[in-house]
Amino acid sequence: MGQPPVPRIPKGTSLSGKTVIVTGGNTGLGFEAARQFLTLNAARVIITARSRSKGAEAVSALRNYVEVKAANPTAMIEVFELDLDDYSSGMEFVKRVKREVKEVDVLVCNAGVNFMDYQLSMSGHERVMQVNCYTHFLIALELLPLLRNTAQIKGTPSHLSFVSSSYHDSHTLSKKPIPASQNIFSYFDDKVIYSGMTRYFDSKFVTNAFVIRLANIVPSSELVVNCLCPGQVATSFNRNLPIWLKGIMSVIVRFRARNVEEGARALVYAGCVAGEESHGGFLQHNKLDVHTPFLNTPRGKEFCEKLWTDTLVELRKLDPELSSFSH
Repeated sequence: MGQPPVPRIPKGTSLSGKTVIVTGGNTGLGFEAARQFLTLNAARVIITARSRSKGAEAVSALRNYVEVKAANPTAMIEVFELDLDDYSSGMEFVKRVKREVKEVDVLVCNAGVNFMDYQLSMSGHERVMQVNCYTHFLIALELLPLLRNTAQIKGTPSHLSFVSSSYHDSHTLSKKPIPASQNIFSYFDDKVIYSGMTRYFDSKFVTNAFVIRLANIVPSSELVVNCLCPGQVATSFNRNLPIWLKGIMSVIVRFRARNVEEGARALVYAGCVAGEESHGGFLQHNKLDVHTPFLNTPRGKEFCEKLWTDTLVELRKLDPELSSFSH
């Protein structure tokens, strides 16, 4: 029932002089990834949290790790507030990054949720899609120029990595395609078609599709865009599930799950080790894997284009300057 081991980060990997941002970095995989980035000598690590107090606790914990003290005692460790449930919070976050951060070498879009019941985000969209996809898409496009500019300064590609899942292959859209005339955002907002058993899968499918399309507009020599599966990991991810399902998942986690340290290696590998060969790709067990076959079909490619178009229509409402990403 176990999973293949995640290889350790190659010896000699160094992030000296580099700045790393990890969303959702105050707990779980994000927190552990931040710790590992620090042990690789990152000069500046910024994590996000929904509240200043929770973020401050995480920063303090990171500073006090023996490995961090030994390997990187002078690192700058900060927390920026971000609630992925709300576009407004996302916009405030990117404004702060643009104002206070001159270079970004690595951006890991990590936070995610799953709910059995239909919920609306503060921005008025279905909540799983808002948190797992939409606000991250906004952040990625807003910070794309900064990531590319950093690469031009450093002479090496920056990295933009999205935490996805192998479960993206269990998406519903090949069996229930979105009508060509319907906006993707409005489709997922429809309460009638919502299923808590499959919405997480669909959100990760959409993430992979976005990565494929985003990779088409930026050269891998400037920015490596990829997504990854950390596998089944023993974190608090299942906290929002109903009690009966928590019981089932706890058994699966007990016998199958990786520990957080191993799972976070997947984020770190994608964010600073994986090369240009991973551009637009999907990583699993720190190896380049394949996207769900549907994304390579004509219908899948049409979906990628439609997602791109509908995403720009949506996000231009927040920032008209995103019109520059029309191609």
